[in-house]
Amino acid sequence: MALIEDYAFLGDTHSAALVSKDGSIDWLCLPRFDSSACFAAILDENSGGHWRIAPASEVFDSKRAYRFESMVLETTFTSGDGSVKLTDCLPIEQGADSADLRLLHTHEVVVRIVEGLSGTVPMAMDFVPRFDYGGIAPWIRRHGSGFEAVGGPDALDLHATTPLENDHGAVSAAFDVSAGERVMFMARAHPSHLDPPDLDVSADCDWLVERTDAFWREWAARCTYDGRWRPQVIRSLLVLKALTYSPTGGIVAAPTTSLPEDIGGVRNWDYRYCWLRDATFTLEVLLEHGYTSEAEEWRDWLLRAVAGEPEAMQIMYGVQGERRLTEIELPWLEGYEKSTPVRIGNAAVEQFQLDVFGEVMDALYSAARAGISPKAEAWALQRQIVDFVCRHWRDPDEGIWEVRSGREHFVHSKVMAWVAVDRGISMIENFGRSGPLGSWREARSQIRRDVFDRGYDAALGHFKRSYDDPALDASLLIMPLVGFIPADDPRMIGTIEAIQRDLVIDGFVHRYKVSEAADGLPGGEGSFLMCSFWMVDCLELAGRQTEAEKLFVKLADLSNDVGLLAEQYDAKRKRQVGNFPQAFSHVALATSALGLERRGMSPALRRGLFDYP
Repeated sequence: MALIEDYAFLGDTHSAALVSKDGSIDWLCLPRFDSSACFAAILDENSGGHWRIAPASEVFDSKRAYRFESMVLETTFTSGDGSVKLTDCLPIEQGADSADLRLLHTHEVVVRIVEGLSGTVPMAMDFVPRFDYGGIAPWIRRHGSGFEAVGGPDALDLHATTPLENDHGAVSAAFDVSAGERVMFMARAHPSHLDPPDLDVSADCDWLVERTDAFWREWAARCTYDGRWRPQVIRSLLVLKALTYSPTGGIVAAPTTSLPEDIGGVRNWDYRYCWLRDATFTLEVLLEHGYTSEAEEWRDWLLRAVAGEPEAMQIMYGVQGERRLTEIELPWLEGYEKSTPVRIGNAAVEQFQLDVFGEVMDALYSAARAGISPKAEAWALQRQIVDFVCRHWRDPDEGIWEVRSGREHFVHSKVMAWVAVDRGISMIENFGRSGPLGSWREARSQIRRDVFDRGYDAALGHFKRSYDDPALDASLLIMPLVGFIPADDPRMIGTIEAIQRDLVIDGFVHRYKVSEAADGLPGGEGSFLMCSFWMVDCLELAGRQTEAEKLFVKLADLSNDVGLLAEQYDAKRKRQVGNFPQAFSHVALATSALGLERRGMSPALRRGLFDYP
């Protein structure tokens, strides 16, 4: 089974695929990120299903890259017979406007083109769909010049410019490609009771790829960042765009489920949903790099998703704002490197996480600061949120890391409760909103005093994970980033240095010591890339520029050969772990790059302290 970093990501703002270095699509969900997978070999290489195109003989070399500032992937294979290029693309509809999310549509199609570069290379194609995450082996039947795989409500058509054969529940092809020759493949998903999209493999593959490539290049050209790390920043922003469900503006945390945080362990989660916690950093980084329309759509998705009583607000939602994300296990899949259980849905949706109220208020305040047109209903919701936090900030919660060991008084959660009230006050003071300013100011002061009194251990010289747990937690690094305390305050310096001493392993930041801070789960995990980038930001704000930049470069170098980052990094195994690619890792990279470029004078690093210029 391929390493996680051996995959490249294809996204079209609706759905996602992962392609391995050996030319196999081992993960594909159509028509949405959270649809059931028709290829899931990444979770079970024997029964998950895949679609592989590669030389039939031994491959001596395989190199791949995205086209310049694009999501179109090109892989070059070299064998003893010659070399070929495989182009992979999830097409975006012709006429799509890169500046208007609502005009973005896709075809529910995968295009693959093999082009001969030198010699004559014998090629093999294996198309093995397995619907419902490998749970359904479909019927394969002839459909025109191609084949149709049908299983329950799903169907997947395959057409090609080379002969195809029905091969015992799969479709195969053997063909030669000489220099200058091209062979095209197109898979089209559709409900099994309807006809497939009206596309022709020989006539349409080229323009689908070229139009999609042009779309991504046009979108990337809108980026206002032109600093030292533009290639890494652009790749990160392209990942965020590709992970955006364009009909609504919601951004999923990752396109995959159950890629393990601990190889062989149980820390396997479904990340194909939209977390409120990601809202502020995502919105800020889009704004700072010139993507106002995406930020506005994300703001609007946020307002729709959380509409209703604050008591009913969830920590995550589906891409269209769905609230029922029931977690179930899929026992027929052996899991990535036998990491079980494989899960779909996410039970954390039922948790109480106090910090998300702060993230929502911070996101809406950031939108107001950036001049995004206000929504009439937004302030009424914000007032309800702040009033709710004023009543409940003393309650324990499951916290940012979604522990399954019970509620605690997490310091990070209290700080974000302070953020919720502070941003409500700032809306009144800076934007003329009406509200109970006096009582909110008193609540803000009470929360701040409580954190300093109960969340800081003077004897240890650092803030604590929770009021009742003196252990360290990397979530404390958020404190200066939201304006709660300056990064150069002695208490914060002590916390940064304690985290460097106790939670940095092999140069990367872990969330907490799993052995000391029971989270209700067995096993360990890798270092958390988001937290490591937060360390970069804190060092930058504390005036330790050289140290911050050195860590940033080390983190950026963890990206795989096509610039992608997972959620975590296992330094002992020297490999990426967790769901892939991870939106927040890429948000954090783009945020830190701009912070270093601007020497900390970036709104995303000075939230609550500075306005947009």
